[in-house]
Amino acid sequence: MGESSLDDVVRLEREIARLQASQVRALAEYSASRDDAADVASEVALALAISENAARIKIGLARDLVTRLPETLGALSRGEIDLYKASKISEPTAVLSDPRAREVDALVSGRLVGRDASSIRRMVNRAVQKVDPEGAAARAEARRRERRVELRHGDDAMATLTAELPAEVASAAYARIDRCARALRKAGGERTMDQLRADVFADLLLGQDSGGGSPKAEIFIHIDLASLVGLSTNPSELAGHGPLPASIARAIAFDPNSTWRRIVTDPQTGAPVDVGRTRYRPPAVTADHVKIRDRECRFPTCHRPAHYSDLDHVIPRQRSGETNTANLIGLCRRHHRTKHTPGWRFHLTDTGQLHITTPAGHTYRTP
Repeated sequence: MGESSLDDVVRLEREIARLQASQVRALAEYSASRDDAADVASEVALALAISENAARIKIGLARDLVTRLPETLGALSRGEIDLYKASKISEPTAVLSDPRAREVDALVSGRLVGRDASSIRRMVNRAVQKVDPEGAAARAEARRRERRVELRHGDDAMATLTAELPAEVASAAYARIDRCARALRKAGGERTMDQLRADVFADLLLGQDSGGGSPKAEIFIHIDLASLVGLSTNPSELAGHGPLPASIARAIAFDPNSTWRRIVTDPQTGAPVDVGRTRYRPPAVTADHVKIRDRECRFPTCHRPAHYSDLDHVIPRQRSGETNTANLIGLCRRHHRTKHTPGWRFHLTDTGQLHITTPAGHTYRTP
């Protein structure tokens, strides 16, 4: 019964996507028939009872899909992605010329099925950096100059404080907050992790001692040797965030406070085969290897960095599961608990591919 109902949900989702593709074509056609006049947004806003800004976004996305991203529109027409996921291809390619946008469209074609919106956007960002590395670096530098802090007052005596920061700075700041909060959690108390992080964040800004100490904040950036020494412009990867231009990754790598670690990878698969470490205990180097290999929580659609996650035995220790890189995966705490919920089955192949079977009987694979 449950499996049949879930299949219906998937089928209906695909039908909705196909209808969205039809609406996209109709909207682009109508806008073109009006020579893409500015007041088309006003007319569409009235017809759909939405704001003019929302109408402009819908029209812009429709034009993009019809004129610049035909492969993405095809995937939408086949029900492989929905309109929201299609927007995650349109938005990062908006800075590109039409020919380069179509090049990115072709690069990601056929790789969209089964990916969540965040994964699609990351993949597209990598493709954008591949086809336009100089432009990507210039845009990243420009965005970094726009860093700022904003205070937005809300309801019920609450407000939101946000900071637009370079990705590696924001990641390091979050890592420090998270570690302080975890230290406080171990000490006991009734506050949730969200409450602890919020309290630690406020204490750090106000110069107060939260009681969680000042643990070292770590972020993990993966960059190949050729890009590190300036012989290539391959994008690097900031765990939990996504791609970084090679120039920015090099600047971070050569910062006096940065620590390098040599990782030897398989030339065919890119999987780590050796993680350099000057001094270590075997359990520590095993944990490092798994976290560097996985980069993020292994559950599909979850992008929590592996260094914030739990190390879990795929074959439980009580069933003679070994504590080694062939039997360990990184899972965030929520998906660690999911794995041990009745009906879920996890299997790790010899090549490192993880197979997850859900209670409904569907199997998903992650490399």
